[in-house]
Amino acid sequence: MPAIASPPSSPRLSAPQKSTPTFSPPSVSVIFVLGGPGSGKGTQCANLVRDYGFTHLSAGDLLRAEQDRPDSEFGNMIKEYIREGTIVPMEVTVQLLENAMTEVVERGENEGREGKGKGKFLIDGFPRKMDQAEHFESNVCSSEFTLFFDCPESVMQERLLSRGKTSGRADDNAESIKKRFKTFVETSMPVVEYFESKGKVERVPATEGPEQVYSRVRESLKRRRFEAVGDGG
Repeated sequence: MPAIASPPSSPRLSAPQKSTPTFSPPSVSVIFVLGGPGSGKGTQCANLVRDYGFTHLSAGDLLRAEQDRPDSEFGNMIKEYIREGTIVPMEVTVQLLENAMTEVVERGENEGREGKGKGKFLIDGFPRKMDQAEHFESNVCSSEFTLFFDCPESVMQERLLSRGKTSGRADDNAESIKKRFKTFVETSMPVVEYFESKGKVERVPATEGPEQVYSRVRESLKRRRFEAVGDGG
């Protein structure tokens, strides 16, 4: 993945506004995937990749990979934000996502699925704040809709503590989990509510088992005129 452009004197990216987004909806389809930590986003994204031919981009995974990249200027900063359960500056996250999307489109990984050069992306765990949503849609691509996994905090906490026994993730512990819940409610729910007011949210109850939840997810995609490909349909 190309490195993030270095700013002249600050660890915060400048990211000037573009006159037009990098990608347009006819060539690229983007679905935002949101839900509290432990709501099952990753599991359901894997199902959609298998059955619908999407490329799954996890904002969190991209940030964790960037923090471990030896020559990353932003690695230490990202590590601190993740440890505190707070949100990394939007310029960093948006640039990482744009870099990853560009790589996929240039390699033609979606060719043959919905026409040559058609990029289909699930962006998992993003946007987590309104400024991220506005910056991405103005500079990278307008989203088709947001898939929101609606799950009570008690259920998500139980799942995360169980996952933390084997995941090795620094933020799968009780203290970080509490901070992540608070951050999600305060900053990400307004994003969900904003897109919902625009008719661009599919709200999926996520307390049941993975198969039952996925059945609801498929219904949501059908309403949005996305069809499964290959044997998944």
